Amino acid sequence: RAALEEVEGDVAELELKLDKLVKLCIAMIDTGKAFCVANKQFMNGIRDLAQYSSNDAVVETSLTKFSDSLQEMINFHTILFDQTQRSIKAQLQNFVKEDLRKFKDAKKQFEKVSEEKENALVKNAQVQRNKQHEVEEATNILTATRKCFRHIALDYVLQINVLQSKRRSEILKSMLSFMYAHLAFFHQGYDLFSELGPYMKDLGAQLDRLVVDAAKEKREMEQKHSTIQQKDFSSDDSKLEYNVDAANGIVMEGYLFKRASNAFKTWNRRWFSIQNNQLVYQKKFKDNPTVVVEDLRLCTVKHCEDIERRFCFEVVSPTKSCMLQADSEKLRQAWIKAVQTSIATAYREKGDESEKLDKKSSPSTGSLDSGNESKEKLLKGESALQRVQCIPGNASCCDCGLADPRWASINLGITLCIECSGIHRSLGVHFSKVRSLTLDTWEPELLKLMCELGNDVINRVYEANVEKMGIKKPQPGQRQEKEAYIRAKYVERKFVDKYSISLSPPEQQKKFVSKSSEEKRLMIAVNSDEARRESLFCPDELDSLFSYFDTSSKLRSIRSNDSGIQQSSDDGRESLPSTVSANSLYEPEGERQDSSMFLDSKHLNPGLQLYRASYEKNLPKMAEALAHGADVNWANSEENKATPLIQAVLGGSLVTCEFLLQNGANVNQRDVQGRGPLHHATVLGHTGQVCLFLKRGANQHATDEEGKDPLSIAVEAANADIVTLLRLARMNEEMRESEGLYGQPGDETYQDIFRDFSQMASNNPEKLNRFQQDSQKF
Repeated sequence: RAALEEVEGDVAELELKLDKLVKLCIAMIDTGKAFCVANKQFMNGIRDLAQYSSNDAVVETSLTKFSDSLQEMINFHTILFDQTQRSIKAQLQNFVKEDLRKFKDAKKQFEKVSEEKENALVKNAQVQRNKQHEVEEATNILTATRKCFRHIALDYVLQINVLQSKRRSEILKSMLSFMYAHLAFFHQGYDLFSELGPYMKDLGAQLDRLVVDAAKEKREMEQKHSTIQQKDFSSDDSKLEYNVDAANGIVMEGYLFKRASNAFKTWNRRWFSIQNNQLVYQKKFKDNPTVVVEDLRLCTVKHCEDIERRFCFEVVSPTKSCMLQADSEKLRQAWIKAVQTSIATAYREKGDESEKLDKKSSPSTGSLDSGNESKEKLLKGESALQRVQCIPGNASCCDCGLADPRWASINLGITLCIECSGIHRSLGVHFSKVRSLTLDTWEPELLKLMCELGNDVINRVYEANVEKMGIKKPQPGQRQEKEAYIRAKYVERKFVDKYSISLSPPEQQKKFVSKSSEEKRLMIAVNSDEARRESLFCPDELDSLFSYFDTSSKLRSIRSNDSGIQQSSDDGRESLPSTVSANSLYEPEGERQDSSMFLDSKHLNPGLQLYRASYEKNLPKMAEALAHGADVNWANSEENKATPLIQAVLGGSLVTCEFLLQNGANVNQRDVQGRGPLHHATVLGHTGQVCLFLKRGANQHATDEEGKDPLSIAVEAANADIVTLLRLARMNEEMRESEGLYGQPGDETYQDIFRDFSQMASNNPEKLNRFQQDSQKF
């Protein structure tokens, strides 16, 4: 019975395992069928795409062939799942339901007869010896029960042995069938794709050629695009043509303003055309044309100079007149001439059909000559790749010399090939910040920074001793050599000339020459009352939110006094007089001390060189100082602990500030007066720098030692642009905090306005000129 109990427990566990396996098989089959359905839908999508590409034989043929192959694979999958259902689900389920059920029935009979035997034994033991009749009856019952028990026990043991033997064969048989189904599936797939392999290989070779051709065509198109952008065009009507004998019957077409015949005399822009001796117009291209003049032979055309709108002309017919307005004088003349020519042609066509045939054989095409009217020229825009590669040395990779680099390190100001760019990324952003010249969006100040430096400038610093040390630059394709060279060049700075920071002239070794307080002051003559009225957000703040679009604002009428403020419009710098000391705007003369402690007998302290070069707007010298280990946040203890970034603000160069920020400068580091770069830019009225610092995360809530934040300084200075930027940034910050959008850039209006300011600061700084108050009053 102990052995039986052990077997019964084993069979019970076997039943659980088999039930679980059958359920998992059912789930797998259902999932597989769902996969086949989704795969079939995907394949149908490929067929639809093939039908759509019927005009491209290569695409249509390839997609059709691939969809047929995928359909075959779907069929193979279906067969696999059917065989799985028969081998696993059906066989094992049958084993559980039939054989295990017989075992359970035999067990029940065994247990029942066992109980009857126990009862017979009990009755036989209870019979008294003096009752002979009962003794015989109990003995006979016990004998019969024992005989029955032995037969049932023997049957039960037989059923156990049969189950044990069949269990092994049934499980292995079902699993072997399942594995054979997989073997057939993968053989079928292998055979299918073996046949498809040569075609796929040919298609891959064809794709390689297509990629090469596409790259070649792209370069040609970029060259054409660049050539076209470099040309000067007059207005878009310079190539206007009309053809009285056009094949489609349209002599001339284009947009005109039409005055309505209603009481309001409104003007609407409509698409007009002269065709089939009629003048018609459409509100939309899909609309049916509305005929203005049924027959041009019955109408006349004339100039209209007696109304306020310019470039107007009138088409008069016997029943009505139509007042029209062109976009320019040249367009007006063209339309008048086209109508007159069409009228004459209509008369000739009605008079003599043969003349019309002769006319078709030699059509007369009139082209407008360029007039004397002044036109706005098209903007000469260039892509980031074109602009950066024009810089000396940038046409090849800075580190390996591979031609046509498409990547750049924005904090170093160099161009890189794709392999070198990957190595630069591995150095970390504190050494090199990599960006694509073709895939990424470039901010204007960042693009100008790349154009200020370049491979030649940086290599003169970082490769100064390469030839002396006898080291050869790695060639394209040498990955390990490149990685070692780049790490030695930028991380270890092994090739930098340690004594390349030359002495400045004696007069520059000393502190900047101090000026009297009158010479330090900068005065701008403006009407302060009117300026303040235009700078504040009253009564409607939204009106002045976009005040920078108003180029006629009185705040833009700025003139400098005799101190000679310099405004550089070619590079976006708002510079102070070169004779004024960087910090003389804020320090009393008595506080200025000698800085000779930062000089030694050989060269300047790198931090001091970076400090001075930032004010002088000398990016190559700044890059050289950083290469020599200058701390980008070095503070000059002799000049109020001003940083290079503050010096860049005082120097007035937007690009210099961007260079320092890209190299890790702290935009919120303040001097001893509690003023950070944003404070100084606000005081000096450098709108472009204020915009840049706000984009880079400057804290506009910080106050100086007088308790003034940048906004209060801008409001007191009545600088409308800076007030706009600061209030807009603050409003955007509050909105993001209230909505829980931490780390988000802000809404589209905020981004668009800051993008416009950045474009103006980098490309049209004269639009951001603002008067500069005497800083000492702050």
